[in-house]
Amino acid sequence: MNGTYGAGAFGRRLLLAVDAKGYGGADTSTQTEFQAAIRRSLDAAAHAAGLRREKWTTQEAGDSLFAVLPEEDSEPALVDGFMRSLEAGLRTFNRGREQGTRLRLRAAVHFGETSPGANGFVGSAPVAVGRIRDCAALRAALDQVPDACLAVGLSATVFHDVVQGKAYTTLGENEFQEVPVEEKEYRGAAWVWLPGVDVRWLDLRSAVPEPERQEANVVRGTVNVDAVEAAHVAGVRTGRLGGTVEGTVTAGRVGPGSTVVGVEQTAAGDIR
Repeated sequence: MNGTYGAGAFGRRLLLAVDAKGYGGADTSTQTEFQAAIRRSLDAAAHAAGLRREKWTTQEAGDSLFAVLPEEDSEPALVDGFMRSLEAGLRTFNRGREQGTRLRLRAAVHFGETSPGANGFVGSAPVAVGRIRDCAALRAALDQVPDACLAVGLSATVFHDVVQGKAYTTLGENEFQEVPVEEKEYRGAAWVWLPGVDVRWLDLRSAVPEPERQEANVVRGTVNVDAVEAAHVAGVRTGRLGGTVEGTVTAGRVGPGSTVVGVEQTAAGDIR
């Protein structure tokens, strides 16, 4: 980790997370080229957008980068000018390269609270920006548009404050597609943008895995009696609020003043 963000400090900061598609499957030579190209492209894009790259506090890991930007750096500049310049730089790098050796990035932007910890940054914002960067919908966007070099995901905070109904950037809200983000323990939303691509026609929502469904508990009861005289018999008596309740009573003879029910329930549920 490098930068000037003091240990123990609290702040709300602009965050950027970047990761390369297909890095793990590339050979050593290509990985080396990718690492150099990522750093070069980020530096050039920051300079073009007027962002102070030398003031960023970063964690880097081969093909990925997480950065906390200084307070003076502009959110609109990161969302608009930086991303457009980054995409242009990637296209220049990829020109003439084979499909498997082209550098393609996923990038996420968020604004929120974070502070340094013993082994990186802590807080809700670093988790959120990392989950958006790695979400299924952003990966699907690059899969569905093979010529795209960059897929960008904005958090709800950044989209609503910087893009939606605003004139801070050259971007229109109709250039984005809202998608759910369900990664590990994180649940939220992101707005996906691919420079030069109409993402509204992409099928990104189907890439999001359905939440795991668990079968509700089932309560079953069976009562067999030869005869019922002046008595109340219930197969199941329950006050549970949900799930499935099944009750069966078999009686040979029911005398006067007797009641026989399969289920007696005092709360809502699936009664059979």
